Amino acid sequence: MSPPLLSIKDLTVSLPAGMDRSHAVNKISFDVHSDEVVCVVGESGSGKSVVAQTVMGLLPSALRVSSGVLSCKGTDLLGLSESEHRALRGTRMAMIFQEPLSALNPVMTVGEQIAEVFRYHGRSTADLRSRVVELIAAVGLPTPEQLYDTYPFRLSGGQRQRVVIAIALALEPELLIADEPTTALDVTTQAQILRLIAELQKTRKMGVMFITHDFGVVADIADRIVVMRHGEIVEQGSASDVLRAPNHPYTKKLIESVPTFRRTEMAQVEAETMLEVRSLQKSYRTTGGFFAPERKVHAVKDVSFSIRRGETLGLVGGSGSGKSTVSRCVVRLIDPDGGSIKVAGQEISRLAPRQMRPVRNLVQIIFQDPFASLNPRHKIGDVIGSGLLAAGMPREEITARVSRLLTLVGLAPHMAERFPHEFSGGQRQRIGIARALALDPKLLIADEPVSALDVSVQAQVLDLLGELRDKLGLSMLFVTHDLRVASQICDRVAVMQHGEIVETGSTRDVFADPQHPYTRSLIEAVPGKRFFMPLAGQA
Repeated sequence: MSPPLLSIKDLTVSLPAGMDRSHAVNKISFDVHSDEVVCVVGESGSGKSVVAQTVMGLLPSALRVSSGVLSCKGTDLLGLSESEHRALRGTRMAMIFQEPLSALNPVMTVGEQIAEVFRYHGRSTADLRSRVVELIAAVGLPTPEQLYDTYPFRLSGGQRQRVVIAIALALEPELLIADEPTTALDVTTQAQILRLIAELQKTRKMGVMFITHDFGVVADIADRIVVMRHGEIVEQGSASDVLRAPNHPYTKKLIESVPTFRRTEMAQVEAETMLEVRSLQKSYRTTGGFFAPERKVHAVKDVSFSIRRGETLGLVGGSGSGKSTVSRCVVRLIDPDGGSIKVAGQEISRLAPRQMRPVRNLVQIIFQDPFASLNPRHKIGDVIGSGLLAAGMPREEITARVSRLLTLVGLAPHMAERFPHEFSGGQRQRIGIARALALDPKLLIADEPVSALDVSVQAQVLDLLGELRDKLGLSMLFVTHDLRVASQICDRVAVMQHGEIVETGSTRDVFADPQHPYTRSLIEAVPGKRFFMPLAGQA
């Protein structure tokens, strides 16, 4: 085998004093060769992103490399000055970051941000615009000439990620580091990005270090796998060996946490209707300025469905399908343009904000981002109890109620005195669930409640939601783009595309025998499905 493109030997990166452990990564060793994809897998806090930052010379000042060897094609990366490291970034090595919107400059056009890479490294030429346009086309973006002058906020998440990939590939680096590049994307967009990275890697013969927590993604793209836990490598080997015969218990746990399509039918729920939505309509109007015509977007078009007591309906679709708009209309965070919304038989679609207050105890929402939905300056006891205080409950009763709610969601009552930043992502989502349950709602709206979580934490939160539903007799509208997740908890699913429901039925029937082409495309896009997820009735 030829010498490795990237070589990491006994690398240790120390954490500041007072942290949970002394090191971010501890004596890790692995190589990345040209023309291969090495997936570094682990949960949040495993140290995988620290490895990427160390390679790129982007390690935060609070962390320091205390020992080890790190080289790229014979160049000692740890001995480089900042200016020398900067010269390598973009030319020999490049990185795709997890969140494309924060990685792009909002006040620069897409084309100028790509062109900036050429200018910075002294590669500017007279035909620079045409070179950038070619690069935009190479990553599969439509109308490259038009996109050159477009700002990032006008693009979808998948399009922005393609722009970040174009920036990374501008100077044809030999090593590409992709740090969770598909985590925030829906399954169809995720599949497109994975396909694009794989195609570019093959055509350009690059070495790729792909960082992820999802073994479903790993099964689709990896040549070799490195599994990290608490800053250490617990297992590594070829993709086929690790996936089919994992040795370490942690690797087995991660693989077992990958959601699979449920094979069994859930029991039919026969009870009164808790939510009835009929002919729901919602449109948005946007303008591009004084000279641009008004644009009307039909986010929700004639959507109808119902949920019985104790039942969970999954609202499934890609980004822009309208599913989150439906959920926000149901909880009246936004006003529908037309149609009917009945909760426990009460029409709420036309209630004024003041009239909605008595109804708030009937329906509550769990948000997608648990950190953004919690006030960072308030203790979680105050966060959970705020609704109870607004409802007029005495403070001493609120304290007791908050303690019971924390226990209910698997947290200790004394944690009420902590602030949101002191909790993990999964714990923060449990806090969001406790807050939603504070007023004893009959209906829970769960808007992508696990999409930002590691797969093992996803499984814990889904189990918790299922237990609470059964114990409290809750009805749920579960909004997700991940069909694997929907299969775990939903009795029925409604598939949305372009603001309309295109298919509905029991979870097992829809996923085992999809009738609509869009549903089939969503199932086809599920990562790792051939390895992890044979559908019901298949071998």
